[in-house]
Amino acid sequence: MELNAAFGEALKRIRSRQKKTQEDFSVVSSRTYMSTLERGLKSPTIEKMDAISAVLEVHPLTLLAATYLVQEQMEVSALVGRLCDELISLGWQD
Repeated sequence: MELNAAFGEALKRIRSRQKKTQEDFSVVSSRTYMSTLERGLKSPTIEKMDAISAVLEVHPLTLLAATYLVQEQMEVSALVGRLCDELISLGWQD
């Protein structure tokens, strides 16, 4: 699955789970923009992803991780393990 489409699917799933409408994001973007994101037609900037995540009440990394879980169809534990291993190998310690 293409990355923009995976982001859109992850965004829509989280928004639906949170029982939020596209209109609930009016403080950060238009309903039309949210629709284009969910359909995979656009990709957000980091700042926009941060604002969208705030409305969703999740960390921006949760939204990004969900995107890659959709795209790569992998288990949460596999992704988290990989992230931990990579961050530790790059010098970020617990």
